[in-house]
Amino acid sequence: MNKLIVLIPHYNSPTDLVKTIASISESFPLDVLIIDDGSKEKPLFEQLKVAFRNEGELKIVSLYENQGIEKALNEGLKQIKKTFYYKYVGRLDAGDLSVPDKFGKQLKYLENNPDVFLLGTWAEVINEEMKHLYYLNHPINQGDIKKKMYINNCFIHPSVVYRSEVINTIGFYPENRKSAEDYAYFFKIVKKYKTHNLPEYLLRYVVSDRSISSQKRNQQIQSRIKIILDNFYLGFYPIYGLIRNTLLLLIPQKTILFFKNKFSKK
Repeated sequence: MNKLIVLIPHYNSPTDLVKTIASISESFPLDVLIIDDGSKEKPLFEQLKVAFRNEGELKIVSLYENQGIEKALNEGLKQIKKTFYYKYVGRLDAGDLSVPDKFGKQLKYLENNPDVFLLGTWAEVINEEMKHLYYLNHPINQGDIKKKMYINNCFIHPSVVYRSEVINTIGFYPENRKSAEDYAYFFKIVKKYKTHNLPEYLLRYVVSDRSISSQKRNQQIQSRIKIILDNFYLGFYPIYGLIRNTLLLLIPQKTILFFKNKFSKK
């Protein structure tokens, strides 16, 4: 019985999904669960089976109609919860690339640190042509994460692995914080459990004009502000986070990306 299942939501990007599946390279068996969110461009199971070179089982669940990533993710967690098989849940998004031994390193860390319930990693940010843009280095330890969650999400969603018992205690992704469901979900985990980021670049994270962060940027920032207010206390970090995210509504995304490319670690 495999310890880990990797959850991948998919919508209308079968070519990207094949690339993501092909990037999984581990020395141990793991299972992959794809939730197709009512795509018009359906992934072909035979193509995915060829791309999936790791030992383990590949599963696809198709939703009848497009319902949004929050519902797709929650359908995945419901499917996982039914089995009671898996100790860990990992994440990837269609288009992003897993570095070889990514999940192996995360599972080893979690096995050696049983008090850590959510583990993310750092990431290399690339464009759709696979060109390097910059690196994302999020806070590593729980103290910094708890403070800086009020400024921005401290976890790269498709990088994380978390203990499956989190589903029983925290529940599912909130569906009322559109385009920031991961931020809301991880905030709840951070407040209840110890969380860390592994300071290694174990994910190649694709920036695309088709991503939620690009297409629904204002909605995402507005949801972030609501999440900060959901968890608000009178202190420096919540106040700074509210001001920062309010200003982000006024600054064009191209300007933000320009400064990230210019000043982030290369």
